[in-house]
Amino acid sequence: MDSADVVLMKSDPYDIVGAIELSRATLRKMHQNLWWAVGYNTIAFPLAAGVFYPFVLSPEVAALSMSGSTLVVAINALMLKRTKLAGINTTRAPGASKANADSVTKAKA
Repeated sequence: MDSADVVLMKSDPYDIVGAIELSRATLRKMHQNLWWAVGYNTIAFPLAAGVFYPFVLSPEVAALSMSGSTLVVAINALMLKRTKLAGINTTRAPGASKANADSVTKAKA
């Protein structure tokens, strides 16, 4: 059985632009989360292991900071909802939206 990578729910090809923007925003967010996790682990693991001896994290603080790091990554991923997409939920070309508005007005009358 074959399936598509993207399925358009409406017959508006401009939604492809929104799908591409969403995929790029998702990839950017994945890279942000990856770098956050790598940076945190680069600092926190040696600190918790005692490599920087005078500065040592207790296991409780290390566990709390790991939970905090996970929370930061999750909140950063949720910020993807704020992405504004040009192809979705916006007005189209001026002529197209006016024609659509005229047809809706005539249908109501």
